[in-house]
Amino acid sequence: MDVADFWTKSWTSDDRVAVRQMLAPDAEIEWNLDAPVDDEELVQVLHRIAVFADTVTVVGQSRADDGAALVYDLEAPFGTVRMVEFLTVADGRITEVRQVYDVTATDRFFPGLYAN
Repeated sequence: MDVADFWTKSWTSDDRVAVRQMLAPDAEIEWNLDAPVDDEELVQVLHRIAVFADTVTVVGQSRADDGAALVYDLEAPFGTVRMVEFLTVADGRITEVRQVYDVTATDRFFPGLYAN
């Protein structure tokens, strides 16, 4: 299992310890949600998705030696949200995470997901 697969398996099964271990200490994290993000906020949002979503499915992916781009469908009780995640990997750890959410659907189907 490669780093991207392990990352996806870890956060979708709500294994916050594994998610934290996969992130490099100085990992760069960005997203398009209207809230500041750092590694702890990322872990909390992924936790909220994992426990609230009915299913999380990887519907597309592109891989390279140094990372991956993953497209997820996050199926909630009242609708589905699409999220794209770009991962950069070095020395077996994730050094960059970029997440792009369908913000309109996220606010509608995952209310309070990223509220501080």
